[in-house]
Amino acid sequence: MDMFKLIRQAKVLSPEDQGVKDILVAGEKIAAIQEPGKIKIKGLEVDLIDGSGLVAIPGFIDPHVHILGGGGEGGPATRAPEIRVEDCTLAGVTTVIGCLGTDSITRHLSSLLAKARALEIEGLSAWIYAGAYNLPAPTITGSVRSDLVLIDKVIGAGEIALSDHRSSQPTYQAFLELVAECRVGGLLGGKAGIAHLHLGDGNRGLDYLSRMVKETEIPPTQVIPTHTSRNRHLFRQALDWLNLGGFIDLTTGPEPQDEEELSVFEALKQIKAANLPLSRVTVSSDSNGSLPVFNQQGELTGLTVANQKDFLQTFQQIWRENILTRKEAIQVFSTNAAGFYKLPGKGKVQPGFEADLLLVNEAAELHYVFSRGKALMERGKLRARSTFSQ
Repeated sequence: MDMFKLIRQAKVLSPEDQGVKDILVAGEKIAAIQEPGKIKIKGLEVDLIDGSGLVAIPGFIDPHVHILGGGGEGGPATRAPEIRVEDCTLAGVTTVIGCLGTDSITRHLSSLLAKARALEIEGLSAWIYAGAYNLPAPTITGSVRSDLVLIDKVIGAGEIALSDHRSSQPTYQAFLELVAECRVGGLLGGKAGIAHLHLGDGNRGLDYLSRMVKETEIPPTQVIPTHTSRNRHLFRQALDWLNLGGFIDLTTGPEPQDEEELSVFEALKQIKAANLPLSRVTVSSDSNGSLPVFNQQGELTGLTVANQKDFLQTFQQIWRENILTRKEAIQVFSTNAAGFYKLPGKGKVQPGFEADLLLVNEAAELHYVFSRGKALMERGKLRARSTFSQ
C-alpha cells in the first residue's frame, strides 16, 4: 500500500460542496485538499487516482449493526451469521457500531468486542455498545459505567428494548438508572455515553423518554430511539421527540409490508415538511439482525435477516430522487452519527480527518471505497477480504 495517494479532480462534498479539488491522503488521514494541480510531491512514491467525473463523500457510518449476528427468536437454527468486511465495503460503510439484541445468552459482549477488533484489523473502524435487549444490562467489567471508562471500544449501551414483547419489561426507574450510568460513564470516559434504544410496536412508545425530559436533569441527547418509523403512532412520537431536542434513528430495510409502517423515504419527507432538524436524524441498517414477523398472539410467523445492501440502496434512492439535498443525505448517513457518537475524525472530508472516503458517480454508484486510507474497493472492484474468505 502506498503511503501517499493523490485523488485528482474529484468534486468534494464535505458534506458542504467544495467544488472540484485534489485530495492528498497520507497514511490514514487526509493531508490536504487543494485546487487541481496545486499539490506537488517530489521524491516520494504516490498512488495517483483519477477522480474526474466522480464525487468524493465521507464514508458511511452505520450506528446499529449486529456484527456477531443477531436473531434466534425461532430457535438455534435462526441465529444470523456474523457480518464480513466485504458486506460493509459493498455498501460503502467504513464505520460500524456493533450491538447485541434479543440474544444475550449465546452471544456475549467479550465476543462482540473481539469481533469489533477483528473488523478494524480487516480495514474498518468499529465500536460497540455494552448491554443488550434486557436490563440489567450485560457488561464486561461489571457495570455500564466502568465499561465506558475502561474499554476503549465501548461508547454507549444498547440496544436496550422498550415497548416490545421481547424486552425485559424494565421499570421506568431501571431505564433511568441505565441512562444515568451512560451519562456519568460517558463523562468519565470522555465519550458520548449514548443509550441506544430499540423501540417495538407497543403502545407505550417513547413514554419513558418524554418522562425523562420532564422529570430529570438528563438531556434528551443522552438517548436515541431506533426503528422509529416502524409504525405511525411511534413515528408521531418521534417527531415530538425531535421537537424536544432529541435525536432519532431510522432503520433501512425491505419496503413496508403494511400501511402502518413508514419507509425511510416517507419518514425523511415528513421530517423535512415539518421543518424539523435533519441534523438530529441518523440512519442505520440493523444489518445481520433478524427481521421476525409475529402475529397478534405473539407467535413467530416468519423471519429474514437484515443486510447492508438496503443501506446503500436507500442512500442511492434519496440521492437520485432528490428526497434530500446531497448535503442533507450525507449528513444523515455519516456526519450526524460522527458528531452524536463523538467519533473522532469521522463524517467529513477535510484535512486532518481520517481518510474514510467514497468516490461515487452521479448515480451514487461506488467506484472507490477508502477506509482510514486503505483502498477496500478500486474502480468498482472489491479489494477487501475477510481473514477466512475463500
